[in-house]
Amino acid sequence: MSTTTTATTDRGPTTNLSADGRGSWLPTWPLISTKFLELRKRRGLMIAVLLLTLALPVLVLGFRLLFHAIDPHSYGPAGSPSVFEALCDPLAQFGFIIAAALGATAGATDLGEGMFRHLVITGRSRVALYLARVPSGLALLLPLVALGFTFMCLVTAFEGTPQPTSVNVQGVTVPLNLSEGQLHTFLLNHASEFGPFGGPVKVGPNGSVSISGGPGANGPSPQQFVRDNFSNLYQDYLDAKATDLNPAPNEMIKIGLWIELQVAIGFIVGLGLGSLTGQRTVSVIILIALQIIVTPILAMNVIPHFLDGQRLIVGVAMDQLRPAALLSTSSGHGPGKVILGGRGSLGIPAMPTWAMISVIVGWILGWTGLGAWRMATRDA
Repeated sequence: MSTTTTATTDRGPTTNLSADGRGSWLPTWPLISTKFLELRKRRGLMIAVLLLTLALPVLVLGFRLLFHAIDPHSYGPAGSPSVFEALCDPLAQFGFIIAAALGATAGATDLGEGMFRHLVITGRSRVALYLARVPSGLALLLPLVALGFTFMCLVTAFEGTPQPTSVNVQGVTVPLNLSEGQLHTFLLNHASEFGPFGGPVKVGPNGSVSISGGPGANGPSPQQFVRDNFSNLYQDYLDAKATDLNPAPNEMIKIGLWIELQVAIGFIVGLGLGSLTGQRTVSVIILIALQIIVTPILAMNVIPHFLDGQRLIVGVAMDQLRPAALLSTSSGHGPGKVILGGRGSLGIPAMPTWAMISVIVGWILGWTGLGAWRMATRDA
């Protein structure tokens, strides 16, 4: 004769929870599918997600394709490096914001609509209820961002301007695809062409070479000028390549991964903050202010005695991780190469690579832990 054990707890009656897996903290596939369906049925939110992820590049490049097809003499090719870069930044920025809004909705809606108690009395683990929202939300966001970015890459690669064979660095025409050492040798051999830095080359009575109009009567020789300023000239060369050339396929992949990571972080932070506060609107406002106002200020201005605190912001770490192909001549540059090949888009000293990785991973794990803890301890 067998007996059935029924336990009653403060979360409601539970029966054989271990037998059907409801007590496990790992979310099951049916639970993930249910949360995915709940988010997808929010039509207003899904329209906003589509507009800020997929519609932005499709509409901009679609109109450019249409205008070029109708009047190619008045309208240039649809794809160009400048258009590609101009679309990547808003895709990343708006992607983070809409991902944060979707995450805050997933983290706070059940509580706001009075459904949280009904979920708890089913006996499922609260941690599993929280963790199920992570893959369900990312499954909505990441494919849409990937689709929009793929469309950008295809238009840029196949409907763009012809690729140049050289770029202009401070008035000197430099061939493409030179390494740092090859660029140094090339500029030394063509140093006399740097007219903007002081005018034509002047040969002195004793045979010395100087740039007339340079600093002092005996200005530096062109070769010495190149040696003294090579780091800036090399950065100008990288900027010119990023501005004038379509990114190579491997660079496009790096940019796409960086944007997807930006979106994933936005969703995870929004989910954690929404669960922690229980307020969707407040959470979204906080994260918009963080992304649009706080992060740019901290990334471009050194605050005395607070540099390490600035580096703890995930947006600052993501700016340092920004791929090289997204850097423009107007942006700041942190020193040193990082994981995706860039040199950082920072106006403050860059942090070590290990610290940058730690900040990004810390925000992902920290907000996931905070959100799960709050859901596990919240009164039903």
